[in-house]
Amino acid sequence: MLKSALILLFATALTGCAAMHRVDSDVSTYSQWPAERKPASYAFERLPSQQARAAQQQEVEDAARAAIEAAGFTPATDPANADVSVQLGARIGGVDRSPYYDDPFWWHGGLYRWRGAFNYPFGYSAGFGMRWAEPPIYEREVMLLLRDRQSGQALYEAHASNSSAAPVIGSVMPALFEAALKDFPNGGVNPRRVSVELGTH
Repeated sequence: MLKSALILLFATALTGCAAMHRVDSDVSTYSQWPAERKPASYAFERLPSQQARAAQQQEVEDAARAAIEAAGFTPATDPANADVSVQLGARIGGVDRSPYYDDPFWWHGGLYRWRGAFNYPFGYSAGFGMRWAEPPIYEREVMLLLRDRQSGQALYEAHASNSSAAPVIGSVMPALFEAALKDFPNGGVNPRRVSVELGTH
């Protein structure tokens, strides 16, 4: 029974992955971009902690590059002479879904406290059927900050987040950055829902 349940769990996750053609994100943007200013050259700026994780940060930068250039920016030949600097952040993680749909009666120290997707207390499984086989929720969030390279003034800040049961990462992060910059250089109602098709990612 356990083997069958695990197969069902992974099949559900993979089905969600295959069927994921669109990313719906919650987006918030804050703009101080001058109306007369046009997008020009850009260069990525890494915080010390990001420099220490260069390979991971390179993946984030690669994921954001297409969205930044679609907004009208071009890579600076010399980063020191870039028109704007771009700071990026990303957070990706899985959160186990409670078999009781996060009912606080169950997970706040009760008899059937949830301990993760594979630590279910089997002695209580019979009375609750297969609800525990719900796949985990995957949360993804990106942040982008554009600064004037010379003055250091923050010109545009954007956040985009998404959560789903599909364990997709590679194609979702570029879509999140696309959603974050979709209304550039304008701000908007915060937060707002932005949809991005995955066909080209």
